[in-house]
Amino acid sequence: MTRRPSSLYALYLAHTVSLTGNMITIIALPLYVLGRTGSASATGFAGVVATLPIVLGDLFGGTIVDRFGYRRASVLTDLAGGSLIVLVPTLHVTTGIPLWAVFALIFTATLLDAPGQTARRAMLPEVAEQAGVPLERAVGWMEACERGARLIGAPVAGVLVVTVGGLQALFVDSASFLISALLVARLVRVAGQVVEQEVPEPYWKGLRAGLTFVLKDRLMRAIVAIVVVTNLFDAANSTVLLPVYAERELGGAVALGLLVGVTGGGAFVGSLLFGVIGHRLPRRPTMIIAFTLAGGPTYLALAAGLPFGVLLVVKALAGFCAGAVNPILGAVQLERIPPNMRARAFGLINAGCWAGMPLGSLIAGFAVEHWGLRPTLIAVGLGYLFMTLQPARGGVWRELDRPEPVAEDPTDPASVGMEPSAVK
Repeated sequence: MTRRPSSLYALYLAHTVSLTGNMITIIALPLYVLGRTGSASATGFAGVVATLPIVLGDLFGGTIVDRFGYRRASVLTDLAGGSLIVLVPTLHVTTGIPLWAVFALIFTATLLDAPGQTARRAMLPEVAEQAGVPLERAVGWMEACERGARLIGAPVAGVLVVTVGGLQALFVDSASFLISALLVARLVRVAGQVVEQEVPEPYWKGLRAGLTFVLKDRLMRAIVAIVVVTNLFDAANSTVLLPVYAERELGGAVALGLLVGVTGGGAFVGSLLFGVIGHRLPRRPTMIIAFTLAGGPTYLALAAGLPFGVLLVVKALAGFCAGAVNPILGAVQLERIPPNMRARAFGLINAGCWAGMPLGSLIAGFAVEHWGLRPTLIAVGLGYLFMTLQPARGGVWRELDRPEPVAEDPTDPASVGMEPSAVK
């Protein structure tokens, strides 16, 4: 088969551009709400607006993505989401826009964006195969793209908020939707029927089939259980705890952008490195160590009031460790999920993993106002450490480890001429 690496590179670039724009909105929206209202609770609600539609979009959108085809769904959702996002800054600088309308437009745009992200991930195995890139490496590089988007988007968001204003920064996000759609439409080519065929069963039957698969897989259930809690903590951090900490202790948007940016930078390097050597590392021990160092210690460092320079180092190290977590989980999912229900299963798993995030934003806003910032940081840090050590208990988590290759019987005619890649 002729290798086609250009499609893989275009897919990576489109994903990076789209998520960079999303990062700008994730940073700009809570800062805008905090500056306009001065309320941690209102800032927490802004976090709900940024996360709840991802849960809903993943939950119900995956089946539609399977029906439309991954490439087509990616393009259409980018175009629709960008059209909505651009209305927010346009109305703000012309007629003015009430806060409820800001929330409504961003909610709807994010609702459409979630299936688009799922579509780009779902087409990765075929595009990687065309490029001659091993799946685990392709997943690691895709994760590096997502981390790189945080590296680029967070500092840019901080600067944009300071220089042009919180809502005006969303012009850049709207442009990212359009660029992503053009890249996928013009440059990404996917061979094979898996990605382009329509799902024959009705919508609800298809959704039920994907849900049945996810619920019957013990490891998928365990992954959702641990990630839903850690994502709840991450949402509390990104939408309330870190913005409030930066505003009260570090001077505002630029410091926030730098902290998020160095985390993304560390994760970008970690994902790239994992893409190179990850297939040689034992999965479960690597995940336990990386996941533990990526979470709890950063919250405890903030609670301790460490100097800003030390915080930057802690966040960079945490990001570096986090760079290995999602590629491991992503590769396991791609190995276990049938190709014809990939978007549905991805969407349902992602919805489950994101389900706690809106609640995390609300709880964090309430906790900061009633219990204080530092006690909340300590509680979240300890809870994070407890969750990330769960895979060390064994059980179903042993299924993360790669199965031993099955020895071929030279007397068995079915094994003669078998390619190594056919052995799972």
